[in-house]
Amino acid sequence: MKNSVGSSKILFLLKWATLSLLLMAFMSPLKDEVYELEPKKGHELAIIIDASQSMQAQGFDENNPRASRFDVVKSIVSDFIRKRKKDNMGLVVFGDYSFIASPLTYDEHILSGIVSQLRIGMAGRFTALYESLAQGVHLLKMSESKSKVAILLTDGYSTPGKDKIPLDVAIEIAKKEGVRVYPIGIGMKNEYNSEVLMKIAKETNGVAFGASNANELKNVYEKIDALEKSDIKNETFSYVQYYYRYPLTLAFITLMLYVYLKNRRRR
Repeated sequence: MKNSVGSSKILFLLKWATLSLLLMAFMSPLKDEVYELEPKKGHELAIIIDASQSMQAQGFDENNPRASRFDVVKSIVSDFIRKRKKDNMGLVVFGDYSFIASPLTYDEHILSGIVSQLRIGMAGRFTALYESLAQGVHLLKMSESKSKVAILLTDGYSTPGKDKIPLDVAIEIAKKEGVRVYPIGIGMKNEYNSEVLMKIAKETNGVAFGASNANELKNVYEKIDALEKSDIKNETFSYVQYYYRYPLTLAFITLMLYVYLKNRRRR
């Protein structure tokens, strides 16, 4: 009699355990984990640097008066590059002529390394300013990005006879390719052609800047960094794990035990 009562209790418990586990499996418990992926694309950005002979002038940085303008520029530009981790950036250097020192790359470490290797006069002594702008636009030409930016830095006037491309033509090329230009003149105001830089900025929907010392130049790059912050958001997705299989498996086990004990009791 006692065995019969004990067996009935076990069968009762197994039956309700099976039903409860089946109900739990039907409700399908789950775990939803949210992940974020870093965006792969930001702005397409051409950094154009004057490496003419005049860039060897000292006294631009009051904290390091023996440093040349060029060395100060390289340091500030390298810091700017390291901040722009989501951008596809390239480098143009100019003097008598201009050349692409680095094609577009997302690797800020490689680009900063190339900047550190630049030397005054490596593109000649004089200033082919307008040609450098056209070269910067050419660097960005193959890009399909909606945001193309060129930062053009110089400390002088365009040298007569050295520019193979007229100013108006260089500006039209930039406008055609949708490149927004931020010209920067460094040194005293009479050392660079502020009117030309303002014209380039106005025609390409950019902003012209002037910097008479290293601190002002740092502030200029910080302003450009703020103006051209990438509006591309991180991509998010959910990874959902379903746990219905666990209560379903247990329900199957308790059901088999129930059937086994039920049949055994009958015999």
